[in-house]
Amino acid sequence: MRTRLLPLLIVLMAGVLLALGVPLGVITAGVEQQKVVIDRIDDAARFASLAQFVTARPDADARNKTPEEDERRATLGAELARYYDLYGIRAGVFYRDRTRMAAAPQGMPVPRDGEGARAFSEALAGRRSHDPHQVWPWDEGGRIAVASPVIRDGDVVAVVVTDSPTGQMRSRILRGWLLIAVGECVAMLVAVAAAFRLTGWVLRPVRILDAASHDIATGRLKSRVAGTAGPPELRRLARSFNEMADHVEDVLEQQRAFVADASHQLRNPLAALLLRIELLALELPDDNEEIASVRTEGMRLARVLDDLLGLALAEHSAADLQLTDVAALAAERVDSWRPLADSKGVRLSYQGPSAVTGWADPVALSSALDAVVDNALKFTPGGQPVVVGATPDGGSVHITVADRGPGLTEDELARVGDRFWRSSRHQNVSGSGLGLSITRALLAAGGATISYSPHPPHGLKVTVTVPRTAP
Repeated sequence: MRTRLLPLLIVLMAGVLLALGVPLGVITAGVEQQKVVIDRIDDAARFASLAQFVTARPDADARNKTPEEDERRATLGAELARYYDLYGIRAGVFYRDRTRMAAAPQGMPVPRDGEGARAFSEALAGRRSHDPHQVWPWDEGGRIAVASPVIRDGDVVAVVVTDSPTGQMRSRILRGWLLIAVGECVAMLVAVAAAFRLTGWVLRPVRILDAASHDIATGRLKSRVAGTAGPPELRRLARSFNEMADHVEDVLEQQRAFVADASHQLRNPLAALLLRIELLALELPDDNEEIASVRTEGMRLARVLDDLLGLALAEHSAADLQLTDVAALAAERVDSWRPLADSKGVRLSYQGPSAVTGWADPVALSSALDAVVDNALKFTPGGQPVVVGATPDGGSVHITVADRGPGLTEDELARVGDRFWRSSRHQNVSGSGLGLSITRALLAAGGATISYSPHPPHGLKVTVTVPRTAP
């Protein structure tokens, strides 16, 4: 669930940060340009104040000039030249007819198009030029033109024009954007870390619930959930889960007690009934079929009761787990069953390493292997092999029992191990249908599992998996 929830949170947070970062970057660029524009306006106003007192044109008749006029023009030209040398900003003062009063550099022309021409026209109308278009860091040739009118006696007599390069301004904008990007990255990392903590806090009770559900599903009915972490809804769910687990455990305990008590209570009347059948058989001929049939059904009923009692005990008995030589135990069970296999003409053998350790209850594992080998010998015809093997596989050991019997269909493989289930093709073979159910319960108590698969070209392969690591 975290893999689905985290990307959604990260995408949402990235969208929020972008929605904040992009406008902030635009504002930063605008602020930097506005600073430049204000500086240029101040500079143009200063030059305009100097130009107010220059009345004669440069090409005017010398009779119309005064020494003071020439000194003012020289002062204005010197100020413009020093300004250009210091800042690299072109600046010029032009009369209404676009002739040059003073400029730096000397050949600076009157703007004829673009932002400069617009600013010049607005200044001629007696207004300060409007704010120029935004210059972005990628505008290599971008410049900022600002114009200010020179007013004398209420009339516009000239215009001051400044034409600024934008290299330093674009560098400052880039640095501002870099700081914003770094801040966004830091905020994103903090947000991702917070998302991890948040999803962990929300999903931790869910993972605990999932683990506890798995424990109960595999027979560990004592598993419970501490309902003290996570959101209030999940804490209520944890308490409800614990109540449900308690109820399920009580119901299963009552069922086990009922099965065990019923099996135990029925054994005495059944034993008395079988004894009376034997006494009655003494009064009848030895080949009486009815007595033989009643005796067979009575013994079958006794086996069913014994298996029911064994199943009830297996499902609720604690496993005595210990480090066990699984291979040696499997080989020992093969040796114990070999006389019966030889009497039936079945070739029973063990194939595998001589020593493989795993964590198991030796008694429960022996009983489980006995049930599986007994089942294989029942259905394997004479002359065919039954092979028992043990194979280590990473963190587990696989014990296999492969026979050459008739095997099971896909539908039957899905039901094998169910209580009282027997294949319709094997009803003539003695058994209660509880042996493999008892085997599964014995193995589950110790953390082991049992599975069934076909054994081509025909037969059944039973695999018992035992963990190699301590529980």
